[in-house]
Amino acid sequence: MSGERLGAAGLVMVGVVSVQLGAAVATTVFDELGPGGAVFLRTLFAAAVLLAIWRPVRGSLEGATLRDVLAFGFVLAAMNCFFFLALDRLPLGIAVTLEFTGPLAVAIGTSRRPLDLLWTALAAAGILLLAPDIGDGLSAAGVIFALTAGGFWGAYILLSSRVGRGPAGRAGLAVAMGFATILLLPIGIADGGGELLEPRLVAIGVVIAMLSSAIPYLVEMEALRRLPAGTFGVLLSMEPAFAALVGLIALDQSLLDRELAAIALIVLASAGALSTEPAVEAAEA
Repeated sequence: MSGERLGAAGLVMVGVVSVQLGAAVATTVFDELGPGGAVFLRTLFAAAVLLAIWRPVRGSLEGATLRDVLAFGFVLAAMNCFFFLALDRLPLGIAVTLEFTGPLAVAIGTSRRPLDLLWTALAAAGILLLAPDIGDGLSAAGVIFALTAGGFWGAYILLSSRVGRGPAGRAGLAVAMGFATILLLPIGIADGGGELLEPRLVAIGVVIAMLSSAIPYLVEMEALRRLPAGTFGVLLSMEPAFAALVGLIALDQSLLDRELAAIALIVLASAGALSTEPAVEAAEA
């Protein structure tokens, strides 16, 4: 691999680690803000940053494009909300692993390669390894929330491609994030209440937004200019492994050997399925 591509691979890893650090920081304010308040602040400040970077061109948000952007905003709100609900109940590594089944399903579902049967079997084996712990160490509600977030992540990937290639371009993502903020306002107020105005928690919300959205988007955009799509997909599939590592180091969330094996299987399945797929914007927005 050339020096330029190694640098681009490093940028992807920066984005992957940044996303997981943002999730780890978010868990530290759940007691005060709840998952609803935390996800609202994250989305609010992420929208502010993205709208400052990508402003829509006049006339670009009309008709079918506007409907796509609003649908995209709904998916962003649901994806982030369910992920934070899962994160409140599951270790970071497990939550991200289960959520990653969404992009994996999209990669396999849009392919017709016989080899994808192997990746499907590996992913299924990983989920089955986690099954005995559900209700006995793993919150059943948390598992459902994480898988639901994964489903919305898959929808996010499909919609992001449509919106990104439309007249709105990258600005469509920024506007969708703004709409997601509006949708999340009720749950944010219900969970966070007056704490949403506490300066320390607001500052943490800014940090979460930067780590989880602004930094990953910017570095991945730059990396995509230099890396083949398959390489980008394989690197991105390491997210569950990095999530488990960040959970262990930052949150003291140790995992059972069986859970680590499950993560390894799903990472391997994701790397295989994404290795020849078009690059996707898979970082949580």
